[in-house]
Amino acid sequence: VQLQASGGGLVQAGGSLRLSCVASGSVNSIVAMGWYRQAPGKEREEISCVSSVDGKTYYTDSFKGRFTILRDKAKNTVYLQMNRLKSEDTAVYYCAATAKSYALSVLFTLGGYDYWGQGTLVTVSS
Repeated sequence: VQLQASGGGLVQAGGSLRLSCVASGSVNSIVAMGWYRQAPGKEREEISCVSSVDGKTYYTDSFKGRFTILRDKAKNTVYLQMNRLKSEDTAVYYCAATAKSYALSVLFTLGGYDYWGQGTLVTVSS
């Protein structure tokens, strides 16, 4: 499985951005896909994930309400809609996918992802 993330860029605080992650290869093996980010000097932070089986979603509490994960099964694509962006949202955003049937809430913390995209940089100017 290969993942290609895109959509990052420079945006003003308060603005919105939509990231895309396209999966290719053995996409039928994918059970879930997710997004996480890493800001300079900070640890990797999980944002959200979505089941490829039933569409259920999971969000880290701090992102609920501003960020939305969306999926388009026909296009093998997962999106991350980010609204009301803040300067502290500046980071490299990565998508990931897994073939493991972990519960969504522990997928990231248990290191359950099998595949990772290359990251796309989001810069929010204040």
